[in-house]
Amino acid sequence: MACRIGEMVLGCRDPELLARFWCEVLDFVVLGREDDGSVEIGPREGFGGPQPPLFLSAREEPEPGKSRLHIDVNPTDRDQDAELERLLALGARPAEVGQTGEESWHVLMDPEGNEFCLLRSRIDPL
Repeated sequence: MACRIGEMVLGCRDPELLARFWCEVLDFVVLGREDDGSVEIGPREGFGGPQPPLFLSAREEPEPGKSRLHIDVNPTDRDQDAELERLLALGARPAEVGQTGEESWHVLMDPEGNEFCLLRSRIDPL
C-alpha cells in the first residue's frame, strides 16, 4: 500500500486572493474556510478526487527563504501557448530563475510571488 497526497499547503498573506486565482487556474471550488482566514480549494468532486486539494494557509509574513514546494500545472483543454495567455490574464507573472530559454515549460509566479510551472499538455486538448 502507498500514500497519496492528501493536500498541498501554501502559506500566503491573502488566501482569498490566491483562492480566486488558483480556482480559475485549476477549475477548483472552495471546499472550506477556517476561522483564521485560511481557505481550502479542490476539485468539484471534493476530497479523494483525481487531484489533491490546495490549502491556502493564512500567514502574516511568508516563511523566510525560498519555498521548497511549487505547483506544476498542465493544460487540459488548450495548448500551452493559449494557457500561458490565460494565466497571464488571470494575474500570473513570468519568473526568472535562470532559464536558458530552451525549456519546454514556463516558470511563473502567482499574485503573491509563489513560483509555479506551466508544462506542456499531457492529454490532447478537447
